[in-house]
Parts: sequence; C-alpha cells; structure tokens
Amino acid sequence: MASNIPNVEDIMVKNVASATLPGSRDEVLSILKDKKVSGVPVLKDNKVVGIVSRTNILKNPEEEQLALLMSRNPITIQVGASLKEAARLLYEKNIRRLPVVDEHGHLEGLITTADVIGAIADFDIETPVGDFLSSNVYVLWDETPLPVVSVLMDLADVKACPVIDAALNLVGIISDRDVVGSSIIEDRVEKSDMSAGDDDDSWTWESMRDTMSIYYSVSSVKLPNDKFAKDIMVSDLISATKISSVSSCARKMKRARIDQIPVVGADGTLEGMLLDRDLLLPLIQME
Repeated sequence: MASNIPNVEDIMVKNVASATLPGSRDEVLSILKDKKVSGVPVLKDNKVVGIVSRTNILKNPEEEQLALLMSRNPITIQVGASLKEAARLLYEKNIRRLPVVDEHGHLEGLITTADVIGAIADFDIETPVGDFLSSNVYVLWDETPLPVVSVLMDLADVKACPVIDAALNLVGIISDRDVVGSSIIEDRVEKSDMSAGDDDDSWTWESMRDTMSIYYSVSSVKLPNDKFAKDIMVSDLISATKISSVSSCARKMKRARIDQIPVVGADGTLEGMLLDRDLLLPLIQME
C-alpha cells in the first residue's frame, strides 16, 4: 500500500486563495466566507509569511490589521514531500493546513487535513475507527447563546461540538465555520477626553482644566445575542459506529465536506466524536 501513497504535489490545491500584506481583517473574512475555507496563507513578495484562520479572527475580534491577526512563521512543506510526511506534520503540530513551497519559499500550493482525508478515502484501510476516537468530547446545549458558544469552543480549543437538547438527545453539530458564518462587523464611535492642562502646573486646578474630546471609529467582529446553538447547528447528521472502517468514514467526510462525525451506539446515543485528524494516524502508521 505504501508504494501507492501519492506525494504532496499530487493532491495539493494549486490555485490557492491567499491574503497579501498589508491587508485587513475584513478582506480575510470576505475570502473565508466566499471561498468557504477555514484559513489562508498570507504572502509578502509571493513568500509565505503567515497563516490567518477563523480562529485568529474569533480570538481577536477588535483587531483589524492582518499583520497582527496572522500566525507568523508558519510550518510549510516542500513540493516533493510524501503524503505521509504531510499527515505527520498536520497531526503532530495540530494544524489544519500546510502551505506547499518551492526551494525559495514561494507558494506553490496548499494541502489541508481535508485533502489528506480525501486520499485516505481512496485507500482500503479496514481498521475500525473505534481505535482512533478522540478521548475528550465537548458537548453544547442547543439553547446556548451564540456568543457563549464561541467562548466555550475557544476555551475547550475545539473546532466542532455535538449539540444536545434538554432530553440529552443528539440534535446537531456546530463547527467554527458555522460560528464565523453568523458573525457580523460592528462599527461604533468611541470618545476619549484629554486634558489640555499641564499635570506639573500647580496652579492648574482639576476643575479648571481645558479638555479636548477625541472621537474615533472602532470596528469589531460580533456574534448576535439573539441567536442560539440550535439556530446555526447542522441538524442533518452523518454518523458512524466504533466498528466503521477508517476508509469508509473518510469517504463520508469527503462526500459531505465535513471534518467530524459523531460516533453513536446501537441505540443512537452519542459515544464519541471522530475528527478528521484522528484518521491521519492510520496513514502515518502505514508501512
């Protein structure tokens, strides 16, 4: 099987959506929403200098400058590297995308966890996914307000959560893509009062100082308070069981363009979550 594993250049995306310095948060948000991607490389002189993702934006809602939003010194991979090496980097570094560069650091393409999963879907790995399930599952109540959903996912450091109702039934899945898709840009004007008096002037009383008001515009990413988990969750669930094979689950993810699958028991109760990165391990371990 190992001899049939493709190289990075065989499956990478070549026409890569990217952002360029200097740039703004709003430009990146537009790319993420229009292209339906979760992150893009940031270029300067066609060299990769950073990565900006939905997580960067959600963690820094007040920041507008791309240079301050992006993650610097991103991990990259050479265009001739093996797919197993890409899977190893994605898994060990806990990242979701690798810019593919030439020997000069120029962007040649992008390979993501989803691209690797697409390749695994074409393999014949019959190992049951129960051997690779994530150990921790973070669950949301369907009545959780959307801003709280964002904070909880951030604190738990997860990209997706199953959603349950008051009867503890599994009713949906929420990903960071759903959260960003519901975000809005809020502009507001703030005021700052500055004294024209000299603090070192003993004859200047506090009440007599001249003041100057400065008004400035502030823009930030906001999540509506009137929306709840149930309003943005995906309710048409695709599930698996612990005995489902690695490749069959990879095919489900590829067809539905999802990066997680709830794993349920015979009675339909939630037993765990299978993340796309969990399926990287069987490929890494292949001889």
